[in-house]
Amino acid sequence: MVGSTVFTLAEVASHDNRNDCWLIIEDKVYDVTKFLEDHPGGDEVLLSAIGKDATNDFFDVGHSSAARAMMEEFYIGDIDSSTIPTKRKYTPPKQPLYNQDKTPEFIIKVLQFLAPLVILALAFGVHLYTKTT
Repeated sequence: MVGSTVFTLAEVASHDNRNDCWLIIEDKVYDVTKFLEDHPGGDEVLLSAIGKDATNDFFDVGHSSAARAMMEEFYIGDIDSSTIPTKRKYTPPKQPLYNQDKTPEFIIKVLQFLAPLVILALAFGVHLYTKTT
């Protein structure tokens, strides 16, 4: 294929198996099918990134300049950036406010723990008192 071909994200995503592996790095599409066996990190690394944008995965590893030069061999075109969804900023779910009205529940839990201990202590005390008299 000529390097000026433009692919959509859906087209790249359809090439997502061991026999047909495409991925995106920096808005460029690469067919890494032939490289699976030779990848120094193993084929599983590539298989986990195929059919999607693997830019972050690629740069997180810190590839050498030789690895970057080798990428040209697998370059098949560019990605139509309008087909890639915009990244949304993560917003954590809202936490409910601390409810201070749970104090009675806490007292009940403490009493459920202490009441048997008090009864046990009283029984032991009665046992000792009756034994000595």
